[in-house]
Amino acid sequence: MTNRTISLTRFGGADALEISSTPIPEAKPGLVVVRVTSAGINGLDWKIREGYLKDAMPTVFPTVLGLELAGEVYAAAPGSRFAVGDRVFGLTAPGSGAYADYVAVPEALLAPTPAVLTDQFAAALPVAGLTAWQMLHAAGAPKPGLTVLVHGASGGVGTLLVQLAKQLGLTVIATASPSSRGHLLGLGVDIVIDRVGEKFEHITKDADLVIDLAGADAPDRSWRVLREGGALVSSARFDVAAPRSDGRRGIAFMMQPDTARLSRLADAAASGELSVTISETVPLSAVPAAVERNRIGHGPGKAVADLTLA
Repeated sequence: MTNRTISLTRFGGADALEISSTPIPEAKPGLVVVRVTSAGINGLDWKIREGYLKDAMPTVFPTVLGLELAGEVYAAAPGSRFAVGDRVFGLTAPGSGAYADYVAVPEALLAPTPAVLTDQFAAALPVAGLTAWQMLHAAGAPKPGLTVLVHGASGGVGTLLVQLAKQLGLTVIATASPSSRGHLLGLGVDIVIDRVGEKFEHITKDADLVIDLAGADAPDRSWRVLREGGALVSSARFDVAAPRSDGRRGIAFMMQPDTARLSRLADAAASGELSVTISETVPLSAVPAAVERNRIGHGPGKAVADLTLA
């Protein structure tokens, strides 16, 4: 039986990702084999591909990329909390990427997929959902009535984060491309600022919290609009955590696995309380091109690979 994969063969551009095949992994205690039906596409894929993270994440070639998946249990060791045929979704372990028909995944990184949630939507949740929730709470539990400024709000993380922020009673200001304005307003964002044609520091002030998903100069400019006692949380610029003496703080963020929280996010998506935005769905063979589109720009939400497509 063939186990198709998208493997990184070297650092480089889109052509560094190649379709190949590997043996189907075996289940072991604490490790189940998932037959993947959908996999989420993330910005970390092209950052790994281009070698930006080679010091923090040593890479042995070839390696299969992909951070999150949904599918069904294909094989499980005796005593597993999962049974063959169970629908599951979650994160992958380093060195065992999601862009494959069959992936060995630690049980601790998986959760049952709600019956009414499709695998495509489930595969779009783990990285974006956990990142959104954890970034909102990185500086402490946000109180209703506070104002949050979100940079890069139209992506997979941002479209979930703005909804969670509104559910927590926050006023949400977002920077995004003009084409995403209508979508973000539909998700409940209070003010959408054109990141190309407008300067957010001329429009807003006294933000209690800034969430940076965009990087570049957005964090540097954000200090001008962050109130004393406020926090700037960035997943794109780790230098924001440098000590400051002006009563404000920066937090460099990295997402942590949390299966319990992931299950709650999935329940919210299944009930319609949380809307998951998918920008495009592609077959496994088109993953390299979709990863490149993630790098250069895409529509609201995130792309998902559907491995059931030819």
